Amino acid sequence: MLLSWTKEAVSQRGRLFVFAISVLFAAEPFPHRLENSPSSRKHLIETMTGGAAAADFNGDGFTDIFFVNGAEIPSLQKTGPKFWNRLYRNDAGKGFTDITEAAGLKGEGYAMGAAAADFNNDGLPDLFVAAVNGASRLYKNEKGKFREVAIPPVPGWAVAAGWFDYDRDGHLDLLIVKYLAWNPATEPSCVEPVPVYCHPREFAGLPNQLFRNNGDGTFTDVSQQTGIAKYTGKGMSVAFGDIDNDGYPDAFVTNDTVPNFLLHNRNGKTFEDIAVRAGVAVNDDGRALSGMGVDFRDVDNDGRDDLFYTALINETFPLLKNLGKLLFQDITYASRVGAATLRRSGWGAGIYDFDNDGRKDLFAAGGDVQSNAEQYSSRASRQPNILLWNRAEGKFEPQDIGTPALHRGTAFADFDNDGAIDAVITRLGETPFYWKNTPKNHWIGFRTNKLGTRVSIDGEQYNHATAASGYASSSDPRIHFGLGSKTAVKEVTITWPSGKVQKLANPAIDRYLDIAEP
Repeated sequence: MLLSWTKEAVSQRGRLFVFAISVLFAAEPFPHRLENSPSSRKHLIETMTGGAAAADFNGDGFTDIFFVNGAEIPSLQKTGPKFWNRLYRNDAGKGFTDITEAAGLKGEGYAMGAAAADFNNDGLPDLFVAAVNGASRLYKNEKGKFREVAIPPVPGWAVAAGWFDYDRDGHLDLLIVKYLAWNPATEPSCVEPVPVYCHPREFAGLPNQLFRNNGDGTFTDVSQQTGIAKYTGKGMSVAFGDIDNDGYPDAFVTNDTVPNFLLHNRNGKTFEDIAVRAGVAVNDDGRALSGMGVDFRDVDNDGRDDLFYTALINETFPLLKNLGKLLFQDITYASRVGAATLRRSGWGAGIYDFDNDGRKDLFAAGGDVQSNAEQYSSRASRQPNILLWNRAEGKFEPQDIGTPALHRGTAFADFDNDGAIDAVITRLGETPFYWKNTPKNHWIGFRTNKLGTRVSIDGEQYNHATAASGYASSSDPRIHFGLGSKTAVKEVTITWPSGKVQKLANPAIDRYLDIAEP
């Protein structure tokens, strides 16, 4: 169902808002269902699928969307219909067309997540699909046709991945997030007395993998030599930022019920997990949360990248302020995000200025891990999404978005190029939810083929080009700013991954501008 959401001010000192939601089209823009192949056996992978990737795969200027699907359970020889992955072409912002078979992206195995980016610098985004037990695949985009390319083995359960140029050589590298050592033949049963999915503590964790792009279409597994392999976790998602503004991208990996990783990039050679000393491994009570989706951007426009990630009920969705000097402060409750999210479970996460007022807001997809929580608790399995509006003084106001469902992955993009950030949220057993955002206020956006490019406008706002956000998903990498009532931008400062700095004076607003390194 395609919906529109708009903000209408109500006089309560200008701070109380209501939202009107209206059905625009009766037809589903994405008619397929997210199939997770649920069974009475309650295999843990059934509740974890649902990633999506938003990218302009055919180079026509409009963002397309790719969805993963959970096929038959591996190794169980289950018979029945196959549920393929899906690629939808964006028809100039007027609708979407399923082009999966023509593009060659039906796929095999039980898929989890997706990450899109241009790894061979030909101008078209390629696609990595994270999957269970060796079924992960990398696809090269050859003018809209996708061909599988060889990569080092990806054993075990891969949930998510992200593209970044960790060594700043001009070629995007791939960080793959691994979850649990799962084997359907030996998986414990947790169906008595009430059938539920087993807790992650029943399984051992896995180390993540880092593939270095060799620049010739091949990749080398550098997990050992960079130090990535020595950290074993239960990874769910990854996002990239630069915690110390040294020009080398760092990675934050959410872990499920074990401490998170903050992988500090040491001059493009090795990574060190500094999550404990930075204050982001666990919450302020010393508790490791069920880290799910994540985004890594400058929320408060102080020039430093902050963190927002989702977790499960009674854990809150942490908001962590970057104080500089490799240290973060937990402002979850001080910002009112804690009270708004304590009784929720979340998956996809995003930090975007949805109303173009110059302040980035927070979005989280809602839904419990269990599909039958009502049978043994007072909580609801199906939950609405939540939009946390960024108000003055760093406080956030919550707003429920959409009907309750088992939401999972979220991909953010301006699908119709009107300057307002939209979102597509997957739902287990249902069609995806497409949120059409109605434009408000002035805005400016930048399109670049170099992930990691950092942009500031008038020294007042900061953002960077990244596709890694949400849960097991990737989003439109264009750099977006809301301008509120401002009718002009005086100066744009662009810092390229190479370290070069470029200035733009008096750019046109209310449009996307193509930028290239001089």
